[in-house]
Amino acid sequence: MHKFPSQKEIINSVIKGIETAKNNFTYWTADELFLSYAPAKFLTIHISQEIAKLENAPEIFIDAPVADILRCSLPSRRDFRDFMKTKYLAQDIMCLTLDERFEHKSDNDSISRVIMSIKNGVRNVKEEYKNEIEKMCKMIDREKLSDSTLDYGLFAFYLDISNSARKKSEQRIEEIIDNFDKIVSSYSNLKSRFEGGNVKVIPNIGEYSIGCYIIEPNFK
Repeated sequence: MHKFPSQKEIINSVIKGIETAKNNFTYWTADELFLSYAPAKFLTIHISQEIAKLENAPEIFIDAPVADILRCSLPSRRDFRDFMKTKYLAQDIMCLTLDERFEHKSDNDSISRVIMSIKNGVRNVKEEYKNEIEKMCKMIDREKLSDSTLDYGLFAFYLDISNSARKKSEQRIEEIIDNFDKIVSSYSNLKSRFEGGNVKVIPNIGEYSIGCYIIEPNFK
């Protein structure tokens, strides 16, 4: 079994992947700012490519169903239906899931470790984003660390606004973090933090930022 990449390696790959997506989109289209106009999965593909470059790259799955992730992370693969019912989790997908890489003995022995929600063109707090945070919290939360193999969840995003926007990026990011923190704080066994968020200004055009909100178990 391969050694799973560290959280720092994954987060750095996520941020670099979004930066690469921004640079590629700018070069291909001559649009200096609005990566938010990029097609669906543009960020997800670039992030996947960066993670795949890691020395001990995990298995990478795009749009994996929540049920499959739970089946591959709970102590018993039969428990996912009861888990979803108890947590009021509807069938849905995660943008990106990272599994342990090893030689499989069957098509039913995968082990999920990291889940990600990836959003482009984030500018304000939306119910859609809060629902993603709530979904990841429900999937990661447990009474004992051994009750799941999920190590953490990431909400990665790209934010861009024009120079005419009244509310600047820093304030928008603060509001996003504050709303996410309120959700995570309702789970006693979870903690969160934010990485990235540096605002880059393009003179006479606008500004953009890349952020990564991390949710993980909080067992002392």
